[in-house]
Amino acid sequence: MPFPTRVEYERLVYHLPETYPDVIAASTLRFYSTSALTGKLEGVVQFVNGLQLRMKEVIDFRLGRIVDYSYTVLRGEERVRWYDPQPHPELGDLAATFPHHRHEPPDLKHNRRPAPGISFLAPNLPVLITDCVELGRGESSTD
Repeated sequence: MPFPTRVEYERLVYHLPETYPDVIAASTLRFYSTSALTGKLEGVVQFVNGLQLRMKEVIDFRLGRIVDYSYTVLRGEERVRWYDPQPHPELGDLAATFPHHRHEPPDLKHNRRPAPGISFLAPNLPVLITDCVELGRGESSTD
């Protein structure tokens, strides 16, 4: 499936609360054009389970790809997970989704895990939403 057009991508971003009414409480995501065929996405998705997803993406629609990203999941002001594409070729456990991975407890900075579904070639929002819903379920079951 090809990367969405700018119009399709903006539709995805600006209709999140309507598309996912049972899981998304609010979204401040905004897409900013940096040229006719490039832009950046920034903002926060607030989930009904109390988690927040802070997102930054740089997108090149001519190439049909995300050029760079940073995704951070928070509960209040506490980081509980983040995703990045910083390559770690020395870590064989990450090869399946290289260079995409996530950081999670314990030892959030150094505990890296593969990030299935995260890609430069497709929107990551649906995967991130699913991950945040599942993460919220796991945390609430241990409270």
